[in-house]
Amino acid sequence: MSSDDKVSVLAPLGNGLDKLIAASPIASVISNPRLPDNPIIACNRAFCELTGYDASYVIGRNCRFLSGPGTEPWLSETIRRGVEEHRPVLVEILNYKKDGTPFRNAVLVAPIYDDRDSLLYFLGSQVEIPDDSPGPSSTRRIRAAELVKGLSERQRQVLKLAADGLLNKQIAGVLGVSEKTVKMHRAILMERLGTPTSADMVRVAVEAGL
Repeated sequence: MSSDDKVSVLAPLGNGLDKLIAASPIASVISNPRLPDNPIIACNRAFCELTGYDASYVIGRNCRFLSGPGTEPWLSETIRRGVEEHRPVLVEILNYKKDGTPFRNAVLVAPIYDDRDSLLYFLGSQVEIPDDSPGPSSTRRIRAAELVKGLSERQRQVLKLAADGLLNKQIAGVLGVSEKTVKMHRAILMERLGTPTSADMVRVAVEAGL
């Protein structure tokens, strides 16, 4: 598949996870930790446009192909540990595009679980930080914190559990509410946070330090 495709998937993903990144304007991938070396199994058009790589190259590879001479090994290790410990990680790391152009990359990696609390996939998203921007990552974090602060306690609970990788049914069980109620809260959250997809909603939660 070419980078013109909205989302490219190596194999069908359960629970509609392919839709998790398809409509996102943020460069995003989904990887499968149950396969050797946690390869990417889906990527959206925004990822291909950001990195310059076609989906045919991206699918089946670990995200390490974005690393280069200046990539900070300690930040790569932070991502590796987050994956190993199944927890969300947000770092700003130097990566490289296909043509060799380096760029400062705000990378989010977050786990996604099934109904039995087994790890299914990892969601990864990338935002390029412009060189001439004075601390855009701080700006994003401040904006995210302000957005989250305006939510109700229940909405923050739903957002935190979603950011931890829980699915609607699991969130309902933790909070003692119906799955329908969780879906309602998620819809409200996406509207209030201005996020077009669940993946973008999760990124706001992590940027806010939730």
